[in-house]
Amino acid sequence: MTTLFMTHTDCLFHDTGGGHPERPDRLRAVYHAIDEDTYPALRRQQAPLATDAQLALAHSDSYVQKVKAAIPASGRRNLDPDTVVSPGSAEATRRAAGAVVAAVDAIFDGTADNAFCAVRPPGHHAEPDRPMGFCLFNNAAIGALHARQAHGVRRVAVVDFDVHHGNGTQARFRDDPDLMYLSSHQWPLYPGTGAAHETGVADNLVNLCLEPTAGSAAFRAAWSDTGLPKLRAFAPELIIISAGFDGHERDPLASLSLTDDDYGWITAEIMKIATECCDGRLVSVLEGGYDLDALQSATRVHVSTLQGTSGQE
Repeated sequence: MTTLFMTHTDCLFHDTGGGHPERPDRLRAVYHAIDEDTYPALRRQQAPLATDAQLALAHSDSYVQKVKAAIPASGRRNLDPDTVVSPGSAEATRRAAGAVVAAVDAIFDGTADNAFCAVRPPGHHAEPDRPMGFCLFNNAAIGALHARQAHGVRRVAVVDFDVHHGNGTQARFRDDPDLMYLSSHQWPLYPGTGAAHETGVADNLVNLCLEPTAGSAAFRAAWSDTGLPKLRAFAPELIIISAGFDGHERDPLASLSLTDDDYGWITAEIMKIATECCDGRLVSVLEGGYDLDALQSATRVHVSTLQGTSGQE
């Protein structure tokens, strides 16, 4: 199985300032975890820059221009209390979205079986007209809508196991019956969206609300009993994973108490459905994960599972 590892060092230059949890060291930790000596079989590729037109697949044209205009020539600027931009953010955000676009292309042209996009800033909180929660552009939604535009697929699912609900993806998918968004997340928690009754225009939103400290058993039961059957019934032509590892028991921003094994399990279960429904077409993109050791170990398990190996190579 050929797994594509898509990234770009430009993503390191999105400077959020000292003490911010979404920091460049997150990506450095992933690079350390998925090094070439340990994972020689990965196909590595540099992410291209997303175009304005690609960004506008998930956002309004005016919003794309607004974000461009907000990038400072020096220093940093807060777009909201949590979301910061710096001069390096201009290319970092475009590389992050461009990574998912290019990974989708690689899956459809047959040069890879699946892909992991190691990028920052994350994207799932970015709404069509608003930055939020460290996110400026919604990388997963852009990839899903690019697949429709460029590759003629109709039904795309985004599966999100970040500990926070992806309000931005939900907002973009809510009214389109051929786009499915499935999220497991700690409840209550930022951003306050993602209640179980939020089901979309055609039951195309699936929100699995987990209590703080829910742990492995509750996480797996929610996916096994509800999330995975609904994903299978939707029969997607492409699956995109919003891969947040901040539900880990060591993560400082939440308390879901998941383990590395849980991330391997959910990755494998999603892969099974991808094999059944869409010839294995699966693209994963990094979202949250703020304890560096936990991020490294969970990412190793995730990428190893994508490759079809039980652990490190």
